[in-house]
Amino acid sequence: MTDRDVFQDLTERHRPALHLHCYRMLGSLHDAEDCVQETYLRAWTGFAQYTGAGAARGWLYRIATNTCLNALSRRARTRRVLPEVLGPPAHGMPMGGAAMEISWLEPYPDRLWESVADAAPGPHARYEMRESVELAFIAAIQYLPARQRAALLLCDVLGWPASETAALLEASTTAVNSALQRARATLAKSMPAEQRAVSAPSASQNALLDRYMEAWEIKDLDKFAAVLREDAVLSMPPWTEWYFGKGAIRAFISWAWTSKSYGAFRLVQTSANGRPAFAIYVRGKEPDAPWRPHSIQVLDIQDNTIAKITTFVPPTGAGLFPAFGMGSI
Repeated sequence: MTDRDVFQDLTERHRPALHLHCYRMLGSLHDAEDCVQETYLRAWTGFAQYTGAGAARGWLYRIATNTCLNALSRRARTRRVLPEVLGPPAHGMPMGGAAMEISWLEPYPDRLWESVADAAPGPHARYEMRESVELAFIAAIQYLPARQRAALLLCDVLGWPASETAALLEASTTAVNSALQRARATLAKSMPAEQRAVSAPSASQNALLDRYMEAWEIKDLDKFAAVLREDAVLSMPPWTEWYFGKGAIRAFISWAWTSKSYGAFRLVQTSANGRPAFAIYVRGKEPDAPWRPHSIQVLDIQDNTIAKITTFVPPTGAGLFPAFGMGSI
């Protein structure tokens, strides 16, 4: 067996978990892939010096975490955002274009994190797996300084003891515990405990999703509005406009369905960040127009109504389809 074979046998099974860790650190599916690639390059380069002391998992997490910290240090802005944090809701239709200069949060396909072999967190974890991939959670930890973010993910999500986290971060246990205290306080303000409960859709929620999908595919505004909460939120990164309330969202969707060159929509159900989601395909008004990937929608359901719609639209949304396993139709 060659060194390359030994390396792959030792490390490849950890790739999905490292990808998820890098996504949590960076808030970007694409940045996570880049950092995982760099992690494996660094690991292979240093493999000759790897003594096998300690688990390969810990060795790889050390490299991946430091790779993410280095990536964050090179950013002008260390956090990725959703439109709701940038200003008040819009009261008219969008007038500008996509704001590509902003670092936008990206969704994470459930098909990737559900394949993580060591999904069960350690004994010190404070978050369940599904909670820790929530868009709200990923958005909240973006406000943490990079090393606080790393400490919280290692301790409260992966369940590492503070002493192991301190060794990875080359810090004292006291410093790690202090960072955790500050990070937890920040998260408690932006993500209260009552917002953390996440569960798989129930039978009634699946029926709700069917009605939502039907409303889009037949372009029925009344059916669409009927599934929304009165205080629902719609946002569309990389557009800065976002809309609050059933009336405002209905007005925007009416404008979008009639003023754009969309002849029809087709929705394919998927899931992202522990939430139900749809891959939306569109086609033009010509009789033989082809279907083309358009956007990924992630939905929040509360009280059997749609409480939030986060739509990742072009150019970002269409580029996410391969990660969701979506091809042409």
